[in-house]
Amino acid sequence: MALLARDLLQSGEARAPFVRAKMIMPVNKARPARQIRQRALKRIVIARIAQQPQLGQHLLRRGLVLRHMHVIARAMDSAVSPLDEVHEKIAKAARIARRELDEITLIAVSKTHPAERIEPLLGQGHRVFGENRVQEAQQKWPALREAFPDAQLHLIGQLQSNKADDAVELFDAIHSLDRPSLLKALAKAMDKAGKQVPCFVQVNIGDEDQKGGCPIAELPAFLGAIRETDIPLGGLMCIPPADIEPAPFFAFLDKLARDNGINGLSMGMSSDYETAIMQGATHIRVGTALFGARG
Repeated sequence: MALLARDLLQSGEARAPFVRAKMIMPVNKARPARQIRQRALKRIVIARIAQQPQLGQHLLRRGLVLRHMHVIARAMDSAVSPLDEVHEKIAKAARIARRELDEITLIAVSKTHPAERIEPLLGQGHRVFGENRVQEAQQKWPALREAFPDAQLHLIGQLQSNKADDAVELFDAIHSLDRPSLLKALAKAMDKAGKQVPCFVQVNIGDEDQKGGCPIAELPAFLGAIRETDIPLGGLMCIPPADIEPAPFFAFLDKLARDNGINGLSMGMSSDYETAIMQGATHIRVGTALFGARG
């Protein structure tokens, strides 16, 4: 079947009735991801068929009629990458929210994944990645950036003040600025390096003791302190409480941003980035959906 799928991509065109029949598909807004993927694959097959006349006769000789198209799509399933799937879902969420795609930055969260798992995404043209720990990023990214100098790296995990110099040197954005001591350390590190790194303020949106983040009540004063420095304010960031519907927390972060004259919103991960986009996310942090579960 793998050979057959390749034949379809390299051969010719089916007769017009064959093509028209496959264009008629029921609409189901709740399609599971696999069904959406197969539909896209069928379109690819049909488009390739329509380009080359000889494939119609070839299909008939092989007995490939309409009822076999789902088998062909399944055989080609691996042709759609996780990155393609995520892009498709981002586009769908943006359409529903009536937003432009260029308003949304996909951060591929490569934490705990080795360089050989990151290189395929770089090869597909993706350039924005996120890491949780300074030390891990120092081990992986110098060589990757040598090969792909236009790659951007965002720090999305908690940052210790004593790692501020290293973070400023390595990262293009920091998503976890959450306390005055770290603000002071980053301002000093940026002045020393002569480099201004945009920072997102992490907000403890669920008021959880075990999580980092600026308390909501202290946010206006903290934002005022940041604005007195030369640190570019990239926006607000949050991680909603686990196992609770995230939409209200995303909506609340959006309100906090608007109330404080901020545009950037770093929110949404693999399980909820579509919801985050509908609530105004400008940066989504997606790991498992791109790289699979961490070992």
